[in-house]
Amino acid sequence: MKTIKLPLTLLLFCFATVVFAQKAVIKGIILDENNIPVSGANVTYKDSGTITDFNGFYLLEIPSNEDVTITFSHVSHKKVQVTVNLSPNEDYELNPVMNTSIEQISEVVISGRENKRVEGVTTISPEVIRKMVGANAGVENLLKSLPGVNGNDELSTQYAVRGGNYDENLVYVNEIEVYRPFLIRSGQQEGLSFVNSDLTSNVDFSAGGFQAKYGDKLSSVLDITYRRPVDFGATIDASLLGASGSVEGISKNGRLSGILGIRYRDNSLLVKAKETETNYRPKFADAQTYLTYKLTNSFELSFLGNVSINEYNYRPLTRQTNFGTITDPIALLVFYEGREEDRYNTYFGALKSTWVVSENYTAKFIASLYQTTEQEYYDILAEYRLGEVNTEIGSEELGTVEFTRGIGGQLTHARNDLDALILNIEHKGNLSIEENNIEYGIKYTREDIRDRVQEYEIIDSAGFSIRPPIFPPNNQPYEPDTSPIVPYTNVRALNDTQIDRISGYAQWSRKTSLGNSDLWLNAGVRAHNWTVSGKNISSTSQTVFSPRAQVALKPDWEMDMLFRLSGGVYQQPPFYRELRDSSGTVRPGVKAQKSIHIVFGNDYSFKMWDRAFRLNSELYYKHLTDVNPYTLENVRIRYRATNNAVAYAYGLDLRLAGEFVPGTESWLSFGYMKTEENIDDRGYIFRPTDQRLKFGMLFQDYVKVIPSLKMYLNLTYNTGLPGGSPSYADPYKYQTRLPDYKRADLGVSYVLVDDTKLRDSGWLKPFKELSIGAEIFNIFDVQNSITNTFVRDVYTKVQYAIPNYLTPRVFNVRLTAKF
Repeated sequence: MKTIKLPLTLLLFCFATVVFAQKAVIKGIILDENNIPVSGANVTYKDSGTITDFNGFYLLEIPSNEDVTITFSHVSHKKVQVTVNLSPNEDYELNPVMNTSIEQISEVVISGRENKRVEGVTTISPEVIRKMVGANAGVENLLKSLPGVNGNDELSTQYAVRGGNYDENLVYVNEIEVYRPFLIRSGQQEGLSFVNSDLTSNVDFSAGGFQAKYGDKLSSVLDITYRRPVDFGATIDASLLGASGSVEGISKNGRLSGILGIRYRDNSLLVKAKETETNYRPKFADAQTYLTYKLTNSFELSFLGNVSINEYNYRPLTRQTNFGTITDPIALLVFYEGREEDRYNTYFGALKSTWVVSENYTAKFIASLYQTTEQEYYDILAEYRLGEVNTEIGSEELGTVEFTRGIGGQLTHARNDLDALILNIEHKGNLSIEENNIEYGIKYTREDIRDRVQEYEIIDSAGFSIRPPIFPPNNQPYEPDTSPIVPYTNVRALNDTQIDRISGYAQWSRKTSLGNSDLWLNAGVRAHNWTVSGKNISSTSQTVFSPRAQVALKPDWEMDMLFRLSGGVYQQPPFYRELRDSSGTVRPGVKAQKSIHIVFGNDYSFKMWDRAFRLNSELYYKHLTDVNPYTLENVRIRYRATNNAVAYAYGLDLRLAGEFVPGTESWLSFGYMKTEENIDDRGYIFRPTDQRLKFGMLFQDYVKVIPSLKMYLNLTYNTGLPGGSPSYADPYKYQTRLPDYKRADLGVSYVLVDDTKLRDSGWLKPFKELSIGAEIFNIFDVQNSITNTFVRDVYTKVQYAIPNYLTPRVFNVRLTAKF
């Protein structure tokens, strides 16, 4: 580590502080009786004091060599007083537990958690994330249960928000932006999300109308905080889908703390249950660490590191898909040859320093480096029969193809490689001046991407090669065609691209009053300049500005209700994927997509059945210009790179959360959304993520006479997405929809050890928590589909949209332990 050189004046100042001030520091985390951090608690000594942050953390300077009585107080907890006598410069850790008051106070105080209401941010408990059942359990699994969030593939961690796509979502971990691989085209290839739930202490999510301090994306912000250990601990989670473990600890003097998580995932249990028989050997693994070191009481360094290695080996064998109607059932029977081998290795490291310059000013410096090396190789020959199905009840041939309407084949080939290096250097500041809070930041990003695309597809129907629609039609097989065989799709490109970005923001916030009502104001602006250059690319620079604002009002009413109006201009400068068109060519002149977003929200907290509930509702409207149209193949996005469309989205989101069962958190979600686009002024059509209706339920329960036996239910119903269109086809001719998405996942677990059942002896003594359970994914065995495969019968000229079905009912067992 390089030595930090300080000016002589600053050294003298520090020496004088040590010699004459004779101070000590007391710090820690305040928890309640359920081990949940208490945010907004007052920590006071005489006329000085501080307030705990959202994670319950506090730090207070006190005099040394004398008895000091410290008071911990909160409006909904019993007061705690502690007397300490510390040595000069001693750094003492104290983690008090505050019990809930017997007498509840009806007045509502805006604390750290309440400030999230003001900003329009949804906070999700990490414990719910870790316990809730799902085929791809984790943070994204729960996000898909929120209104306005769409995700119709249980094998994918990608999600779309309010009509946007998967590339329009910001993800931060401890204020550090993280990225995902480029080449992934299906959910089963993804492996692991970046976010490790075992390390998470706080999850905030905004579906739109977010403040200027967040980055330049159109749709949403997921803000993750990894926890800071206060003691030694370890966790293990194992199931038939993989395993994860974490270990954490803190040094004796409390200055160094660290947490390490390791995960391994195997999706073969899910993939082998699908209708395509395969030899499938995936290896998805990663290791993450978050370290913090406190050099002084006001200066801290932290490091976030991640290494992810993903190997995907896939050899399909056969597939039979039955579709059509009851009166005219049709089946597609496919025999495969070939294999697919993919590798996605990512390396990420970030160093962050936090300097509390004074009580009113905090400065942060962040540097991060992300590298991904990706390989996508496959040669797969699919020979198919398209025919009529035997429907005679009782027949031994029931369900088999007895009359063939058409035969054909499809050969797909790819040799795609990508190497991307992304460097970020950033400075942020937070300044408080009386009742005003000013935040600012400036960031430089360098993206260096080398990309080779070599892929083609040859389609054969009844022995006759099908030419792309852009070629003149022929009348095969009735008239011979002597032209050379042309692949139906053919992309070949070699790109060496660099993108330099300078972005920044400034925003102002203030809490004031309007009569007897509380009023919060926020206004800010972002600026972003980027330059695209590279081999055989003419250098192009562009600049955009994005003003944003929020107003929140809490009327002086008996009921706890808050109204919020937010919005502004949200612009998304193109990332590399958005610059590359369908032919693989990089177009440096692609503009930033622009959205004028307005959100009106209401938060209502109330008591029902003597338990706390919250009703969140939001109305929103987006007007989008300079839209970059795209096609969606499973989770792979291909842009036109043209900015030749306009679009809109509007809808209503409702969420009711609370203790439907005492001591548990559950919620119900409902969303209505409509989004359409107009390409080249030809009229409005569905956007690929036009999810009209959405209903979600996350429910926890337990058996009253056996409270250790717990149940978790994750229920989702979404109306069907647009079914897409074949390659090179006109999307205006393909405006059909997929069937509705219906899914229910159930988990049952028995708790052997927890806070209420700690063991003093025996083999269970080392455990703080231990549970074993069973999970059923897709309880009702619903055939959900994610996309269509288009097959044409050369004789009838009919093109069939054959659904690609997702996973059926699958059983899993799970063991969770905490030490």
